[in-house]
Amino acid sequence: MLLLSADVGDPPRPSGTPCNMSTSDFSTLGLDSAFLENIRSLEYAEMTPIQSEALPVILKKRDVLAQAKTGSGKTAAFGIGLLNALEISNYQVQALVICPTRELSDQVTLEIRRLARTSANTKVLTLCGGKPIGPQITSLTRNAHVVVGTPGRLLKLLEKGALKLGSVQTLVLDEADRLLEMGFYDDIMKIINATPASRQTLLFSATYPDQIQKMSSRIQSNPLAIRLDTEHQKTEIKQKFYSLGNRDKQETLISLLQHFKPESCLVFCTTRIQCQEIADALRKIGFSALALHGDLEQFDRDQVLVQFSNGSAPILVATDVAARGIDIKDLAAVVNYELTPDPEMHVHRVGRTGRAGKSGLAISLVADREKHRVKAIEEYAGINITLEKATFPSSNGLVQETAPMSTLFIHGGRKNKVRAGDILGAITADAWLTGDKVGKIDIFDTFSYVAVHQGVAKQALKVLSKGKIKGRTFRVRLLR
Repeated sequence: MLLLSADVGDPPRPSGTPCNMSTSDFSTLGLDSAFLENIRSLEYAEMTPIQSEALPVILKKRDVLAQAKTGSGKTAAFGIGLLNALEISNYQVQALVICPTRELSDQVTLEIRRLARTSANTKVLTLCGGKPIGPQITSLTRNAHVVVGTPGRLLKLLEKGALKLGSVQTLVLDEADRLLEMGFYDDIMKIINATPASRQTLLFSATYPDQIQKMSSRIQSNPLAIRLDTEHQKTEIKQKFYSLGNRDKQETLISLLQHFKPESCLVFCTTRIQCQEIADALRKIGFSALALHGDLEQFDRDQVLVQFSNGSAPILVATDVAARGIDIKDLAAVVNYELTPDPEMHVHRVGRTGRAGKSGLAISLVADREKHRVKAIEEYAGINITLEKATFPSSNGLVQETAPMSTLFIHGGRKNKVRAGDILGAITADAWLTGDKVGKIDIFDTFSYVAVHQGVAKQALKVLSKGKIKGRTFRVRLLR
């Protein structure tokens, strides 16, 4: 359901005015049959609202300005669009996607590669900071069709002459609001100025501050504006606000986790130190919890996200900056350990649960000093909030909250020609270990992760350690 679908600058439709929604079937888009079959194989049963509205326009090479949060299907929307426009025989950068974080860049790259599986020789390259620049310069000599990256590294490679953008047909700014919040405006404009004026520009933003409109007017030409209906989202998410009174906040968090027992939970904090302290406290009493914040190295950040997404660590404690770009499809609950002073950010946090028509739970812990923030949320979201007393019994001693999955770390990856099917085959070589015991498999350049059911983790470790993957023996260890 969409709130607005009109040219930028047009007045919003009056309430109740009919909207000519596009059909939700991908087959109506006129895509190549092999491309369409691959989309179906990726379990895209039908188009999401953002895809239904944006894709027909994107495929016609028109600019789009869309308000769309993580999990709305926006990556597939611009991914399908930019891949459809590629000339594979032209070995130059034809599509550029600019993201605010390395995590989001990696996720976007993975999704575009999945979408491009049936298009032989399509090359997608990720260019982000935190990694040596030398290998990236070398990679650029191998003629990538699509480049995904963060502004700082993209600009540095552009200034060195390694990145050439004169053939870019499609430019995407993903999470544009976050790009502006992080101070990347000047860098982005320098990068955009190196692309052809005739390009198609797709701008996606979770929130819609005035700066987004100003940026759009500078870099886009007559874009179609699409804004999601936040009212529709409220029906899918149950919000609970608990007044702490004299109760300890950390103790209350533990009690709530024990009471609601969410299968997966994202806990939002405001500082890196607070994130780590809470994650450590939860682990100490028996919860499977990890912290995600800016002090982590890239390898550790990737590992944390893998374990959270595959069910090995159901609780992730994170700052807003670190959590931006995380896309967990079935996130059961969100906990606001600290209320954000920005009510729009509160809505964005809460919107990470209850996706795709599923129900979600959002819990906010409210100290006396934060009650004015509750008022701001009420006014912004147009809702009435009831502050409940946190009367759940305090925890005593250790808890028994075992994660459903465990993660095995394999010292072999994409550069070793390792594929998901190879890992699955190696594990199930032992007849006792069946495929239904294996979960998500993540493959990186030089290492891989595979989730297995907790009860068979040690057996799977023995099988992979003694067996072979693609005829080779790789070191394997069980992550704790």
